[in-house]
Amino acid sequence: MAEHHITSWLSFLFLTKHSAARSSARALSSLRRYFRRAVRDGQLQSDPTLNIQSPKLPQSLPKTLSEAQVEELLAAPDTNTALGLRDRAMLELLYASGLRVSELVGLTLARVSFDTGVVRVLGKGNKERLVPMGMEASRWCQEYVNLSRPQLLNHLPHETLFINHRQEPMTRQGFWYLIKQYAKKAGIMTPLSPHTLRHAFATHLVNHGADLRVVQLLLGHADISTTQIYTHVARERLRQIHEQHHPRG
Repeated sequence: MAEHHITSWLSFLFLTKHSAARSSARALSSLRRYFRRAVRDGQLQSDPTLNIQSPKLPQSLPKTLSEAQVEELLAAPDTNTALGLRDRAMLELLYASGLRVSELVGLTLARVSFDTGVVRVLGKGNKERLVPMGMEASRWCQEYVNLSRPQLLNHLPHETLFINHRQEPMTRQGFWYLIKQYAKKAGIMTPLSPHTLRHAFATHLVNHGADLRVVQLLLGHADISTTQIYTHVARERLRQIHEQHHPRG
């Protein structure tokens, strides 16, 4: 099969079959794997896909929440109960710090400094970063540590910060389930995950003028290009507000 046969086929998919760019890209990726193996096995002398560029994919923006929706979500747990107070502390800390859910459930008590208002996070590749948690998150976490955590542990020692009702560390899956329940209680209909609050953290910082390099450091992104998606999210949000409220939108 020659290179022009492949490009003609991709054009046929895109124009005649109305195949999305992602579908065409997946098809080309499958062909590349096939031809590379054929070259490696000696069945072909050259790879006809070598000079074919992948279709340009539309940039998918991360799902996020408005500031009002976040406030509704944070207020959903019943803080008169030990578990509800723990959940409020977890939600507040997640939104205030932009932690990954694995970083949140992996936090130890020793890594939280209420005196300085900072958490020491062990992120991807065992890279450590310092992240401020803000006054509200700090207050809720202190209440949890002083009031409900001892109840959940029955006053037994444990190094993990957030504990479930079985006196074990909270799991990612357990917290995911809780967020879905609280989203339903808050009337948030869009699909939600713990990562949505991380996106909200970054988007709201950018919306309020935070420097992208600072957001990169707080999120623990190795590359600034990963963080730049939030400038697109902010612009998209501004466009929607303009369309909704401007008389000539």
